[in-house]
Amino acid sequence: MHPRVFLLPLLFAGLNACQSNTRQSVQADDRTPPMTQEKPSVTLDALRPPHASPDASSFESLVADYESKDRVIWQKPGLVISLLGDLTGKTVADIGAGTGYFAFRLVPTAERVIAVDIDPRFINFMDSIRVRLPETYQRRFETRLAKPNNPMLAAEEADAVIIVNTYGYLRDRVAYLKLLLAGMKPKAQLLVIDFKKNNLPIGPSNEYKVATADAVRELEAAGFEITRIDQESLDYQYILIAQKP
Repeated sequence: MHPRVFLLPLLFAGLNACQSNTRQSVQADDRTPPMTQEKPSVTLDALRPPHASPDASSFESLVADYESKDRVIWQKPGLVISLLGDLTGKTVADIGAGTGYFAFRLVPTAERVIAVDIDPRFINFMDSIRVRLPETYQRRFETRLAKPNNPMLAAEEADAVIIVNTYGYLRDRVAYLKLLLAGMKPKAQLLVIDFKKNNLPIGPSNEYKVATADAVRELEAAGFEITRIDQESLDYQYILIAQKP
């Protein structure tokens, strides 16, 4: 079975739930099983942005890993999205969107969602999902093929940006972040979530991890102001929130 066959019902269910429960608690939005349950045993080394250019034979496997049912347990997407606050009337860019795991979840609350990726296969995959969404959501959702060194955002286009499980794969991060900063409106928020640099049961190898202190230093060097550092809310990942001055 092609991954998008089982992905579509999940996305529609998630979008419908988001639409009807936007104002409910984060816990209800996550549908998160108790954290006392056994942690996922699979090592999701493939859970990464397509910067590594997976070949065609592994693409369906990548999609399955991105959309793993275990991911909601440790990624807590409802919590993550809630950190952006009220998105009414706002444009949100998802850098390294992959299958649209977060981008599609943002559609019910944001005015516009730009799903940015450098791999045309993921762009095509998200477009194939988009056309099956309700027309209102289709109008809000845009895919954008970017470059490894450029997110391809227009000047002051985004009110908020998320980079989830992608930061360690960015090339020349300070230069990239400066371009990203130019694509954000004044006071816009940047949310970075990535894996802690220690031994974890999931996530990429340490080669693709950036220590929290290094990420903070790079963000500040690019011109961002750090407003929050959170290493507790997620079991395997840190959360950084920065703002464009």
